[in-house]
Amino acid sequence: QEQLVESGGDLVQPGDSLTLTCTISGTVYSSDRVFWYRQATGKEREFVASVKWRDNVKVYSDSVKGRFTIYRDAAKNTVELEMNSLKPEDTAVYFCNHQTYWGQGYWGQGTRVAVSS
Repeated sequence: QEQLVESGGDLVQPGDSLTLTCTISGTVYSSDRVFWYRQATGKEREFVASVKWRDNVKVYSDSVKGRFTIYRDAAKNTVELEMNSLKPEDTAVYFCNHQTYWGQGYWGQGTRVAVSS
């Protein structure tokens, strides 16, 4: 059974930067995508960013575009989310999701990010 492990969550101040890492234990095929989602307390889980494994095409939500960058390292089977200019509204539990090209999905347990002065 594949496992995804997120790490890097922390308590930071507004304007700070933070990088989250998702480590994937299974095989990531070239047509697969890896996503970052987040869920704030009392809100639904929302899409943050995604990357297609083969061609490294990246997609971002409007709320993070220009501040967050998603990176994939095929050699290490990791996906990072570099977050800059953090705002209090970025506070959430961040989840990594691996979607295979045949429709199987895997989720990590999440890592908590809190942005507060």
